[in-house]
Amino acid sequence: MSDTIFLKGLALHAYHGVMQHEAKVGQTFQIDLQLDLDLGNASRTDKLKDTVSYDLVIKTVIEAFCGRRYRLVEGAAGAVAEAVLARCPQVRSVRISVHKPHAPIAATFEDVGVTIERARNRKS
Repeated sequence: MSDTIFLKGLALHAYHGVMQHEAKVGQTFQIDLQLDLDLGNASRTDKLKDTVSYDLVIKTVIEAFCGRRYRLVEGAAGAVAEAVLARCPQVRSVRISVHKPHAPIAATFEDVGVTIERARNRKS
């Protein structure tokens, strides 16, 4: 069984990128997050202790994403995934997409970014 908590379209201003002006001015990134976990107890008990707090997840994402400057969105996405797994023990895996709609690319495009998935190491 696999249940999901998701967060779509979290807009965060940060200073990630390889270009010097990205470090000065920054830009708004969009983040989508999908958490894989068992929500069976939460659906039966209706208690917050049996799930993951959305507030905790958002605070974790903000701290990891905005806490330092990354040259690559791959690095920023990886930091967010690792932080969520570290702070939310109920989460089995996390899938994060970082959209960089204002990337300095000499082309017309709707969106660009990365999606990564990280899973908790299970020891048998």
